[in-house]
Amino acid sequence: MATVYLNGEYLPAEQAKVSAFDRGFLFGDGIYEVVPIYRGRLHRWPLHLARLRRSLAAIALDCRIGDGELEQITQQLLQRNSLENASLYLQITRGGVPGQRDHFYTEGCVASVFAYVTPWPQALDGPERPALTAITVPDLRWQRCDIKSINLLPNAMARQQAREAGADEAILIRDGEALEGSSSNLYIVREGGLITPPEQPRMLSGITRAVILELAGQHGVPVEQRGIARSELQQAEEIWISSSLRELRRISRLDGVDRHYDASRALYPKFAQWFHEDKLR
Repeated sequence: MATVYLNGEYLPAEQAKVSAFDRGFLFGDGIYEVVPIYRGRLHRWPLHLARLRRSLAAIALDCRIGDGELEQITQQLLQRNSLENASLYLQITRGGVPGQRDHFYTEGCVASVFAYVTPWPQALDGPERPALTAITVPDLRWQRCDIKSINLLPNAMARQQAREAGADEAILIRDGEALEGSSSNLYIVREGGLITPPEQPRMLSGITRAVILELAGQHGVPVEQRGIARSELQQAEEIWISSSLRELRRISRLDGVDRHYDASRALYPKFAQWFHEDKLR
């Protein structure tokens, strides 16, 4: 039986419960982070913490738990669940007051903190992960996608649409531009360089994305951060997506059309190797 953390207690997963008046349950009033753990080490933990704090500040959620305590909670969860390679899910909601439901931020709320770790036995598999397939769908999300909010219904709808089409991911299109996947960032390769949408409120800039851009700088690969037209996406030499748990993946089929890559020129194998080396440091 897995052990989870909830508001100061380590509990069997089946015993972890929150109030029905928690604003996370009623309004989706909360944020979350997902962090890969390799050999007991949280990968790029300072970057995840910084994004967590930005998201909390953006919705004016006061969480009194410190950064060091969050790391201690994670290490306790790894120890109690006998895990070394895992993923951490961390969620913080505004909490709630029994009997009160109001769109205004309820006075007297105490933030609710929930965390658990999931086994990830394939975490240290070889650098090149299996290719994925994708479809393009309209972006139905709100205007502050840069906040890592637990409000993920539009993302879930897009991902379900991809699944029903026999694909792994949905790439979101807004105003004729490809922004990101339903749970991933987006890149294309053109003339030996990377193109990825810039940080903006319409997308969530991932930690893996930050690492990929850092690796590009280290290895002299040119990067353009700009909009990607849907037509440019369809004509790209390579299409990649990235996320904390998918890491870096190549898209082998888009909207039912197979993507053929020139193995002698492809950038993906190089970046997959560089990323693999980074996570083992």
